[in-house]
Amino acid sequence: MRFQRIVDLLAVAALALLALSGYLTWVSADPGNGRKAVDFNGYTITKAPVTLALAGVVAVVVLKLAGTVLRRVLGGLVVLLGIAAIAVSLGVRPDGTELSRLRPELSDVVANQVTLTLGPAPWLALTGGIALVAAGLLVVLTAHRWRRATQRYERDPAATPADQWKAIDAGEDPTL
Repeated sequence: MRFQRIVDLLAVAALALLALSGYLTWVSADPGNGRKAVDFNGYTITKAPVTLALAGVVAVVVLKLAGTVLRRVLGGLVVLLGIAAIAVSLGVRPDGTELSRLRPELSDVVANQVTLTLGPAPWLALTGGIALVAAGLLVVLTAHRWRRATQRYERDPAATPADQWKAIDAGEDPTL
């Protein structure tokens, strides 16, 4: 039970970090010469972190209903989603021509000497990707210890139907 809660916390943390990285400054372009700096948020540059976060959380929710084998498969999928988030956070570094393609009105600004600085968003995406990888690995390693979703409602196989009726007559719930 404890592992399920840790996986849930890691998935929620990954969702928060990756979603936040989509809305914070990913790259700031300073054209110089007194012109206003232009900030690009993560969602403008790439929609991958938010998409990967949502896919990871959906996979973690489905884990609650799955059996052991499917949990391990979904855990592997969550690991792959985390690796993709890490790759996006480390690999997406747009240059001046890409920024001018994203915002055509900047083509004359970007043509000059532009200083590009990274914002905090790629680091948040990296941390969110690491959280997804950790959640997926934890699922793969501990899937056999998780409780089934219906285990709470299953009856004791050793109890006979007569014993169950006696428990109901006594005001007890035989499924607990």
